[in-house]
Amino acid sequence: MEKCRNHDLRAQEMLYKHFYGFAKAICLRYAHNKEDAVEILNDSFMKVFDKIKSYEEQNSFKAWLKRIIVNTAIDAYRREAKHSRHLEIERAESQETDLDSVQHLQAEELLQLLEALPSVHRITFNLYEIEGYSHREIAEMLDTTESNSRSTLTRAKKKLRELYLAHYSEAIDIQERGTSEMKRHDKSIYAL
Repeated sequence: MEKCRNHDLRAQEMLYKHFYGFAKAICLRYAHNKEDAVEILNDSFMKVFDKIKSYEEQNSFKAWLKRIIVNTAIDAYRREAKHSRHLEIERAESQETDLDSVQHLQAEELLQLLEALPSVHRITFNLYEIEGYSHREIAEMLDTTESNSRSTLTRAKKKLRELYLAHYSEAIDIQERGTSEMKRHDKSIYAL
């Protein structure tokens, strides 16, 4: 850690490689796609190396790194939101949605579904459901209201459910087509 504080490039590279998987997993939860995740990852590590002198070694480095990554992802969202004329968060509806079906997904499938969400939905979902922040904290981070945070979370869950059902239906259709193809193939073999 001391070598990183002294801007030793080899030590910084070792730190980067050591925490790369951990950091990238967090970035993928917040980013719209893999390219954006890598951008957040690189921006985060630049901040880590700029601020490493402020890191207090009695605290968990992983927790400190995670906080920087989440803040960097939120900053990226804010930059993206500034370019939009109106934020989706303003038109979020307040309705309850069942998310039980999403809990059965594999991690990679869930990441793909999260990538399909609009940025504000993905970030709100991650902050609340994965990171454990309250709606008040999310509202402060995203410069919005608590009720908008709740509405956005509800919309995110609804959209995830729709994406899951579409994904699940597609998988069933493919499976059923494969089964009917096999039955036709079996019949043609028996006809010989």
